[in-house]
Amino acid sequence: MLDDSTTQCLLFPEIFAKPAMLQFDQRQGSSDGGAILLKAADCRYRLIGGLAGCLRDQRPAGKVDHGLRDLLEQRVFSIACGYPDANDSARLAADFIHKMLLDRDPVAGRDLASQPTLSRFENAVGPKKLYRLGETLAASVIQRHAERLHGRAHRVTIDLDPTDDPTHGAQQLSFFNGHYDSWCYLPVMGFVTFNDEAEQYLCAAVLRPGNVTAAVGAVGIVRRLTQLIRYFFPGVQLRVRLDGGFAHPELLAFLDAEPNLEYVVAMAKNAVLKRKAKPAMRQARKLSRRTS
Repeated sequence: MLDDSTTQCLLFPEIFAKPAMLQFDQRQGSSDGGAILLKAADCRYRLIGGLAGCLRDQRPAGKVDHGLRDLLEQRVFSIACGYPDANDSARLAADFIHKMLLDRDPVAGRDLASQPTLSRFENAVGPKKLYRLGETLAASVIQRHAERLHGRAHRVTIDLDPTDDPTHGAQQLSFFNGHYDSWCYLPVMGFVTFNDEAEQYLCAAVLRPGNVTAAVGAVGIVRRLTQLIRYFFPGVQLRVRLDGGFAHPELLAFLDAEPNLEYVVAMAKNAVLKRKAKPAMRQARKLSRRTS
């Protein structure tokens, strides 16, 4: 401990007169102390354990230094802390907080996996495993809110929203998207809302090439989400809200055929649509004026 000290004089000097001892040579330090809260959240929800159960380790047991769950935890926690690239593991492997997140001794425990190990892990996960991971994530979110609401949900709303994920370099399936004016992926995100609550909860994320239209894959996503919601919320009213990019005949036909489901899909206006919708719009305006 250094001998230099100063009397606390900024915060409540009338009730806190003890000296403040300052030292700047602490080796066992980390800038990600808040990540302990992420660990506490996962201990409660057990999401990472559920996701790890979707994976199968095909590596020879004698050559494994880091189990699949450890690799998954390392990637989830590092991404959540703002380190999305596997290259960041080069300096995070010995970070004391990140070692604690994987239940390792922060000082004497083994370092975390290296970038090549993480890259091999990510590349080994195929489409079937990715589907199981996505299904587990959605089921975890919906089940948690079913337990929170205790049967008080009378309506569940599904929103799908495509968003651009800009790419840099020559990533596979990266294409130029004229709407976003960039080379990107175009993942679609799925959200659920309960009753009249304002909060939306992310429950699905599907990566897609950057040159697809919004409606690509939407039927499968909505079908699977409605099945999960009806399982955890029997008899609930379903509502689907989509923007104009999803106005595709296949998706509209699917929504029409679903029982106990209402939907709102935006459509780009044109002369024919305006003419056919004119009587309905006139009636809608009258109803709006009555209730305003």
